[in-house]
Amino acid sequence: MKQESSTPVEISAEMTPNPNTIKFVVERELLESGSRNFPSLQTAQGSPLPEALFRIPAVAGVLIGTHFVTVTKTAGADWNLLAPEIIDGLRLFFKTSQNVVSDRSSQSSLNPAANEAEEKIRQILDEEIRPAVARDGGDIVFYGYENGVVKLHLQGSCSSCPSSVMTLKMGIETRLRQAIPEIKEVVQVNSLLT
Repeated sequence: MKQESSTPVEISAEMTPNPNTIKFVVERELLESGSRNFPSLQTAQGSPLPEALFRIPAVAGVLIGTHFVTVTKTAGADWNLLAPEIIDGLRLFFKTSQNVVSDRSSQSSLNPAANEAEEKIRQILDEEIRPAVARDGGDIVFYGYENGVVKLHLQGSCSSCPSSVMTLKMGIETRLRQAIPEIKEVVQVNSLLT
């Protein structure tokens, strides 16, 4: 999606449960839906906004959502110094008319639902869980459901958050088991898109 070059954009920073990640809320649509995850400079190649952010020292990961950019820093970096630099970088980028991401960058959805249980899982993820996770600057990718096991990948602020296991087991697994009793477990998988 291309950005308008003449309109100044409002950007605010919000802390997330992950101390190494901040969510930068942008008063402009960045993506029509879903998210794009860039866990490294290599995965950002060809996507202008993530590439620009990775040029800032200490940026370790970028997740682009519909109206936010989640940035993960390296362990030793100081948010007091890094956050203003990221906001300046975002403002500078939005003065251009470049696309935010390339059309070939990974989307946060995979194959269509294969059965009724998968359809229900996706519905709960999309309508209830993803919006809650997005408020904290993260996203969830559904990878499959087989033999009672739901496979998910947490990304953005959720990928290395100290409370990610609790989110996965106590929150997501509990909610999905309420709706679909045959679910035995929800597990985190490594991203196949990175």
